[in-house]
Amino acid sequence: MTTVSANRANKEKLVEAFGSEVQDASIIVVTQQVGLNADQTRDLRVAFRKEEVGFKVGKNTLIKLALKDSPFAAIGKYLQGPTALAFSKDPVAAARVAVEFAKKNDKLKIVGAAMGDQLLDEAQTKALASLPSLDQLRGKIIGLLLAPATKVAGVLQAPAGQLARVLSARSKQEA
Repeated sequence: MTTVSANRANKEKLVEAFGSEVQDASIIVVTQQVGLNADQTRDLRVAFRKEEVGFKVGKNTLIKLALKDSPFAAIGKYLQGPTALAFSKDPVAAARVAVEFAKKNDKLKIVGAAMGDQLLDEAQTKALASLPSLDQLRGKIIGLLLAPATKVAGVLQAPAGQLARVLSARSKQEA
């Protein structure tokens, strides 16, 4: 096998691997990272991993090939310069972690994002990052659903408790 065909085979594997990684993603955030040192890059990757967010640095042409037949194909518009992609199943997690890191480090720039075929610019991506995560929303919904049930139980128990106290007081008076 020649070097050219081996290189092509490696690139095809990279394209296929990246395409399968983002297959289940609900969002891809496009960032540019110029000048991040090794420690900063490690901190960024750790932050992404902690929130179950994938993070890939790659050649724009290979990224475009990987996303060509996916709902994220329109993101090719944002792929210019040194590009890194953050992606997650949670539609807020990737944006939130990237935006929080970019606030602390000006060497990471948010370019935009895609949620399926819907493109988001930098401002929209930052606005999305301020929303609560899916787990936080689920917790709030469960709390809202449980609150009325506990209030109803409290209201139903109150008259019975009052009746028991009245009967107890009455029996103590007669005794």
